[in-house]
Amino acid sequence: MSTDVSTTSAATGVDDPRVAELVARMTLEEKLAQLVGLWEGRGGSGEGGDVAPMQDAMQADESGFEEYARHGLGHLTRPFGTAPIDPVEGARALAVKQRWLTEHTRLGIPALVHEECLTGLAAWKATTFPAPLSWGASFHPELVEEMGAAIGRSMAALGVHQGLAPVLDVVRDARWGRVEECISEDPYLVGTVATAYVRGVQSTGVGATLKHFVGYSNSRAGRNLAPVHAGPREVTDVLLPPFEMAVLDGGADSVMNSYAEIDGLPVAADAGLLTGLLRERWGFAGTVVSDYFAVAFLHTLHGVAADLGDAAAQALVAGIDVELPTGTAYLAPLAALVRSGELPEEVVDRAVYRVLAQKARLGLLDAVFDETAVDDVIDLDPAGHRALATRLAEESVVLLGNDGVLPLDPGTGSRIAVVGPNADDTSALFGCYSFANHVLAQHPGTELGLDVSSVLGALRAELTGANIEYARGCDVDTADTTGLAVAVAAAREAELCVAVVGDRAGLFGRGTSGEGCDAESLDLPGVQRQLVEALLDTGTPVVLVLLTGRPYAVGWALDRCAAVVQAFFPGQEGAAAIAGVLSGRVNPSGRLPVSLPRSVGAQPYSYLHPKLGGASSVSNIDTEPVRPFGHGLSYTAFEHADLRVVAEQVATDSAIQVVSRVTNTGDRAGTEIVQLYATDVVATVTRPVVQLLGYARVHLDAGESAEVTFDVPTQRLAFSDRRMVRVVEPGTIELFVGTDCETPVLTGAVELTGPVHEVSSADRRLVEVTISRA
Repeated sequence: MSTDVSTTSAATGVDDPRVAELVARMTLEEKLAQLVGLWEGRGGSGEGGDVAPMQDAMQADESGFEEYARHGLGHLTRPFGTAPIDPVEGARALAVKQRWLTEHTRLGIPALVHEECLTGLAAWKATTFPAPLSWGASFHPELVEEMGAAIGRSMAALGVHQGLAPVLDVVRDARWGRVEECISEDPYLVGTVATAYVRGVQSTGVGATLKHFVGYSNSRAGRNLAPVHAGPREVTDVLLPPFEMAVLDGGADSVMNSYAEIDGLPVAADAGLLTGLLRERWGFAGTVVSDYFAVAFLHTLHGVAADLGDAAAQALVAGIDVELPTGTAYLAPLAALVRSGELPEEVVDRAVYRVLAQKARLGLLDAVFDETAVDDVIDLDPAGHRALATRLAEESVVLLGNDGVLPLDPGTGSRIAVVGPNADDTSALFGCYSFANHVLAQHPGTELGLDVSSVLGALRAELTGANIEYARGCDVDTADTTGLAVAVAAAREAELCVAVVGDRAGLFGRGTSGEGCDAESLDLPGVQRQLVEALLDTGTPVVLVLLTGRPYAVGWALDRCAAVVQAFFPGQEGAAAIAGVLSGRVNPSGRLPVSLPRSVGAQPYSYLHPKLGGASSVSNIDTEPVRPFGHGLSYTAFEHADLRVVAEQVATDSAIQVVSRVTNTGDRAGTEIVQLYATDVVATVTRPVVQLLGYARVHLDAGESAEVTFDVPTQRLAFSDRRMVRVVEPGTIELFVGTDCETPVLTGAVELTGPVHEVSSADRRLVEVTISRA
């Protein structure tokens, strides 16, 4: 085990003299205390199940707060996100703990407080925003940045300093339960949207944590925490770019390791990734925190460490600074190794420098805590947050198919049957990491604390002139068909049927989507397909609404339903957004951030496949999706014209300028997502048949036009060559502007000239987009 470390400011990112002074004064116990968390009041004790993997088995047997923190404390783990805590009472209790740390520990260093914040702050009564797949569907990073800032303000109001989001895992297999936590199957869309989220959160003085670094989403067979066998080229060219963008362009304050073992090497012990790439090549100067229990897993799950001390030493040397959620490995086991001389104390010092530097950046070393100064009212669900949740929900709904039945006329006296297990269930709007499904589901009888309408309620409010009848029909995930007859009867008597089906988010098998809820099939769970087909057999037009955390194989529904609407866990305002799309109050503008699969047999699948990854005459499995990445319909029409490549030849280390015009040719305002794609015609290694270069969200009034200019750094075309060096090669690049990744509308080409350009972190990564209205 190499232990060649440096605690200079260049190596640690620390130049605050107070940090060096504090480290010089610390005992070993005080140093180690800064490298661990404390998780009080945690779930998973018989009250409905764990909220972290193998929580009961891995949790340390801890004494009370004061005894545990007598030498100080690095992190307080989820004081608001583990049980329903009143915001004001929780903030005051937290201030009491922080004041105790400043007054009763020798050095008086406060703890850093972290919480989950993937769909909003995961705390009782906090706004629940759409899940990340909806962020991707919006193609609107600026709005995601506004949402991130709103979430950061809520955390700051409670005294929380670090949020465990966003997730930058690139979707590789729709079967994986955590697809709902991801943004897209396209690395650039993931990177731009996630970087915007980071900027938003950190604009409020709260640190964002990138996860899961790296490879977690590429697990075998889509199974959670399964081995990852991705080649170094796939890791470098597909899985790492979003993290690079969020570190270098977003300035992310923290990174969390992936649970994955990539080709046999667990990331938690991989110094090449955690130090060589992240710190030495990218210059990351923040903290690396372990995913919960990941350090201990080196011993108990991966079998690469003989005991907890060995696991702690491997993780610390590799570059994990903080063990979360507790100190199972980084306290007594690590102390024994240092005292025996098996591990140099300088390795501990390096991590302590980074932790204290982060606390200094966040203002903790100067903070004063007074529980009496906490406001009497802390509103975690203000009107402004709900407005943002509404906008993002509306912009993320994807209209997959429509034979003209939509939009509906809200004023008619039509008879509408609303059926399905998700029609009158507000939890169906929320993802796995929402407080409602992650925590509150384990506290039956506790009110949600938010004003949330179901789709049924929203439709009744939206379609005021309609006569709406409701029947549940079936459950999300059981085989019970006893309710089908009532639902079919309601549909038969109606002029239109709205069927609301999909997922139920949960944890570790307690749902059909979410962490540990992986899918053996991509058919709708339970008997939901049977329900929808029975409704279709009545002859009544069926509008299918999918409330899901992953894309399902619903080609059969697209063939038979009058319309199909997809929403990826759209949050507390999602029901009204869906109702608005059905009524036409909202013109749908969402686009698929993931391909809609033809079958489970096509998995794993990505539109970023080489020629051999597509449909082939030498295989009986058709991999072509039923709706491609980028697809989405509107209630107006758009015309694309006048594609112009500014320079037909550009240097390999330069930029490509592409200009096109888009016009709203319909009779109502709408939003088009202008998508620019490229194909590298000949390269030294196989390349995707097409890749997204850039995109622009353009809102146009009826008859309005806009000119869209993409300034694309050639780095967007980089890949790892046969030497495993990231390069841009000379050659022909075919370009197209299209409505999705499979539908070119305007085409062009550019020739990259000059020598092979070796890409570095200094190269520009982001496409600059200019929209000029006529």
